Amino acid sequence: MGSMVRVNINTELLRWARERSGQTPDALLKAFPKLLDWESGELAPTLRQLEKYATRTRTPFGYFFLDRPPMDQLPIPSFRSVRDNRPEHPSPDLLDTIYDMLRRQDWMRDHRLTSGWESLDFVGAASIRDATEEVAESVRKTLRLGRSWASHVPSWQAALAHLRGRAEDAGVLVMVSGIVGNNTHRALDPQEFRGFVLTDKFAPLVFINGADAKAAQIFSLAHELAHLWFNLSAAFDLRGLQPSEDASEQACNAVAAELLVPRDELSHAWPDARDLVDPFEVLAGQFKVSKIVIARRLLDLGYITRSQFFDFYEAYINEDRAKRAGRTGGDFFVNLDYKISRPFADAVIASAREGSLLYGEAYELVGVGGETFEKYASRLGWGR
Repeated sequence: MGSMVRVNINTELLRWARERSGQTPDALLKAFPKLLDWESGELAPTLRQLEKYATRTRTPFGYFFLDRPPMDQLPIPSFRSVRDNRPEHPSPDLLDTIYDMLRRQDWMRDHRLTSGWESLDFVGAASIRDATEEVAESVRKTLRLGRSWASHVPSWQAALAHLRGRAEDAGVLVMVSGIVGNNTHRALDPQEFRGFVLTDKFAPLVFINGADAKAAQIFSLAHELAHLWFNLSAAFDLRGLQPSEDASEQACNAVAAELLVPRDELSHAWPDARDLVDPFEVLAGQFKVSKIVIARRLLDLGYITRSQFFDFYEAYINEDRAKRAGRTGGDFFVNLDYKISRPFADAVIASAREGSLLYGEAYELVGVGGETFEKYASRLGWGR
């Protein structure tokens, strides 16, 4: 009988939950045929229906008993490249991902502090007023990258892995995922955000939206690293690899571009490449970045027009999206390697092994438990 008890709540909360989840009434009517009646106040949902609705809209159940909808606010600034008609409030997927990363960062900070780590000098080492070339050189020096570091790796995919590895060696936690946790039904939207960065002197963390085109991810990573040098936490979408009008975002983009494709080297290479059949391809091979990053840098330097860049960009992204559409989810543990920063995974597993961290807490931090946790630990070289 309890499941048939109808719950009188503020109907504004029902509409708010739906809109917050990004779902239209039509998308929910099959599961909730009386939704429009609920929203109009003609009929109240039962307790069981409300619980199901909370799950479907990714809304904490207790929110429905508030007097009015709460204000969803990100704990970090959010910068959008362009204004559009999307809701201003963050999606539950972005909120849950940021708070999940904050939990990991908090644990890692405590772990490093108790382990005797010293603070990382590069966090906040620069100002957005500093010369772009100087900041980019500081990043290279800290990450032990030569000026032409990418010429020593075979491809831009390898360059991305190399840059991530050097960042982690320097103390940065780099997490890459295209879904919320391990929930394949909650894909992250690269149109909402391409990444975010959580600055900290002991456990800086960058998150890359793995649902984004892989060719753009190296630029996102470089952009996030620049945020650390300026000590600025933020989420960003980098639509078309372009920052918002905010001065700090523009500075981060400039440093990222200079780190990946130095201005003077590209200026020297462009005259020989410009008349080739596919100059973007040639320069991408030389600098070990994707063609999309090369095109963006050429736009920066005025070598191609905005219309040329965006024509290329849209065609490239559409082609990439078509290729990705036919792919399966891939190997679970390979995906987990991307989602969990190796220094973080090692620290959690070591703490669990030595007994300073309960296994239940370790499972929650890594996102897998039991036998799966043990298999993952074994893959990383941690035997029982």
